[in-house]
Amino acid sequence: MLSVVIISYNEEQNIGRCLQALAGVADEIVVLDSASTDRTCAIAEQYGARVLQHPFEGFAEQKNFAAQAASHDWVLSLDADEILGEELRTAIQKVRSKPIFDAYFLKRQTNFCGTFIKHGSWYPDKQCRLWDKTKGNWQGTIHEKWRLYDKSKKYGTLSGDILHYSFNSISDYMNMTERYTTLSAEEAFAKGKKVSLFKLILGPKIKFFQDYILRLGFLDGYAGYVAYRLAANMAFVKYSKIRAKFKNHKR
Repeated sequence: MLSVVIISYNEEQNIGRCLQALAGVADEIVVLDSASTDRTCAIAEQYGARVLQHPFEGFAEQKNFAAQAASHDWVLSLDADEILGEELRTAIQKVRSKPIFDAYFLKRQTNFCGTFIKHGSWYPDKQCRLWDKTKGNWQGTIHEKWRLYDKSKKYGTLSGDILHYSFNSISDYMNMTERYTTLSAEEAFAKGKKVSLFKLILGPKIKFFQDYILRLGFLDGYAGYVAYRLAANMAFVKYSKIRAKFKNHKR
């Protein structure tokens, strides 16, 4: 038996598409909402999801709470802006009846302004999303990850992709950049991790070269160029905010 858990906040534009793709895969769907003010909860209930409310305390904390609310030990964790591709649906249906591993990585393909990015650091973007909830939990703050308690255990990987509809416009990416870099700077400051001037200047350039040239991001055409230029800019903004945090602290 498989529970699918999704955390949400104002996802009425996405959640119906996400839930529709779960037909025939999920024995139970749990949507853990954080006081959405749009139709997210009503749409989720229309698709038969069990909707719960919980104040947002962080991504890892929210996802752990959702997993514990699931009725079954085997859990598939998705974001509301993700859907299962057909090949991945088939792979999950096969493995759920007789899992070999305690946790599985799923590949994720991100849609950037209407184009799926298939190269660079954005793909295959493996995410551990299918697991036995008794064997591990979510950890981390900015980029939370699900990890097995027993570090000697191995993870499996399924074929097919999660389709991630994250950035409908460049503005969406810029808004994410602002949120993410602020959180990253706060985390780095709390851990005492400084950024050198050398890293500030060369780090973003190296990142673009690795993603666009070495990892073949140029094969994604114009969309790849824009996506990886913006990703390099995000690195620059993050490093700048970290340096500003430490500089202001000295005053």
